[in-house]
Amino acid sequence: MTAPFRFPRFFVTSPAPCPYLPGRQERKVFTELSGPHASELNDALGRIGFRRSQSVAYRPSCVGCNACISVRVVTKEFELNATQRKLMRRNEDLEITACRPWATEEQYQLLRAYLAQRHPGGGMAGMEDQDYADMVEHSPVNSVVVEYREPAVDGRPGRLIGACLTDRQADGLSMVYSFFDAEEGARPGLGNLIILDHILRARAAGLPYVYLGYWVKGAARMAYKTRYRPLEQLGPQGWTVLSDAELDTPSAGELAFSGA
Repeated sequence: MTAPFRFPRFFVTSPAPCPYLPGRQERKVFTELSGPHASELNDALGRIGFRRSQSVAYRPSCVGCNACISVRVVTKEFELNATQRKLMRRNEDLEITACRPWATEEQYQLLRAYLAQRHPGGGMAGMEDQDYADMVEHSPVNSVVVEYREPAVDGRPGRLIGACLTDRQADGLSMVYSFFDAEEGARPGLGNLIILDHILRARAAGLPYVYLGYWVKGAARMAYKTRYRPLEQLGPQGWTVLSDAELDTPSAGELAFSGA
């Protein structure tokens, strides 16, 4: 006789400065992912907009603001545009491998360089090697690190130029965190390539979605997510496809803020 499923307990963080909208406060609701049903719980929470960080599932729960929108790509209907096809051809020599979630020094050094280039003042800028190991290895669900390498040289693995910590959920792939060589002169478009590879990887596996996390309309840091269509958003009526007009219209003054 199996033990009954235990309903998770949820908690709320204290308000903190919002990393996306200046002058606003963010708050998160979260729960622990543990025990034999961690994967099932993560799948269920992922479908209602939660994200995973180590053994915790969380989502925004900000007072008076719902600007953060959960988005996912519909893999079956996705079609590469001309720019994306060119990017894939330009990088078809890369060796791509889904590895077990085990942190390596090579991955960590690539992450440090990426953060220094793209997010020098971000919350992860001071991440140490043990912090990175915790992020990768403390996964209670089915996770992999997808590595992107230049061609092998003399039988030795090529240089690591990209990586993504990825969860396989029942209905798709969730891109937990990706990073890549962002130095000037490196292969351009690596971040886009990693997303495209995940979309094609999910479709080949018969998975209908790739979860891209949260999108804030009008936030430049998140604009790249609108390049992958059809893109669905999670709203009061469930998951619905964002129209091209919604994705392409500037919104400096129309971020969702209820004024409560």
